[in-house]
Amino acid sequence: MLFSSLPKQIQNVPIPIALKDGIQLSIKREDEIHPFVSGNKYRKLHYNIFEAQRLTQDTLLTFGGAFSNHIAAVAYAGKVSGFKTIGVIRGEELAKKTVLNPTLEFAKSCGMQFHYVSREAYRDKETDGFIAELKKLFGDFYLVPEGGTNTLAVKGCEAILTEADTVFDYICCAVGTGGTISGIINSSKSHQQILGFPALKGDFLQHNISKFVNKTNWALITDYHFGGYAKINPDLIRFINQFKANYKVPLDPVYTGKVVYGVMDLIDKGYFPKASKILVIHTGGLQGITGMNIQLKKKKLPQII
Repeated sequence: MLFSSLPKQIQNVPIPIALKDGIQLSIKREDEIHPFVSGNKYRKLHYNIFEAQRLTQDTLLTFGGAFSNHIAAVAYAGKVSGFKTIGVIRGEELAKKTVLNPTLEFAKSCGMQFHYVSREAYRDKETDGFIAELKKLFGDFYLVPEGGTNTLAVKGCEAILTEADTVFDYICCAVGTGGTISGIINSSKSHQQILGFPALKGDFLQHNISKFVNKTNWALITDYHFGGYAKINPDLIRFINQFKANYKVPLDPVYTGKVVYGVMDLIDKGYFPKASKILVIHTGGLQGITGMNIQLKKKKLPQII
């Protein structure tokens, strides 16, 4: 889509609680693909961009919240690929703000046009009536779903794992809309167990993922969402900051930070057999740290460094 080559760095993380049981913990640095279209956002948009070009569309329209990694990625990818972009943003009150948050400011700088809707209306975003109203407002467009998840996105995420990754017994990743883990499941080997760590509360993800996969070597670990989407606490903040200081790996607070926290907690609890080889997929999302720190400052909580 945007770049001629992708980094495939796998970074070993020698944490003491793993080493004592001969467990190897590694992180696949998908966050290093690109500063603005990183990790799973690049993977999900790759084939969707090609499809929009094939259909000779000139506009990408998508959905997201005010701090959405997906909104930022679509805005940049659209800009460099020659598309106009429209972001349908959850929260009509945001239209009254004279100063945009860092995510929306970045998207705007890439040329994205915003359409703010109420949270109630946003729930209907996938309905035919809602899409029809958008087409009345903006004309024809190529629709990229919220979070980017569709069949083409899953196809893109199938490229995350390579033959070099077959040495790992467990593959762990964050789960938002289910597209990334679906691609990983599809390209996984029979001896591998895929563990998804949902960032949201609720049981709907099981159904979402099952639509895209036909393998059974996966499970969702639902104990590490920290209260729900974009919810964090001082314990998680301390963990993210200490992990970066110890291993030089920045973690985002919404997705990968929770996965790594969960994996290390499970290692400590004896979840993984001795000598297991574990690979965590770093799905990017680091742009959201600035916006999260704004919220943390308002709540007088520690900042993510």
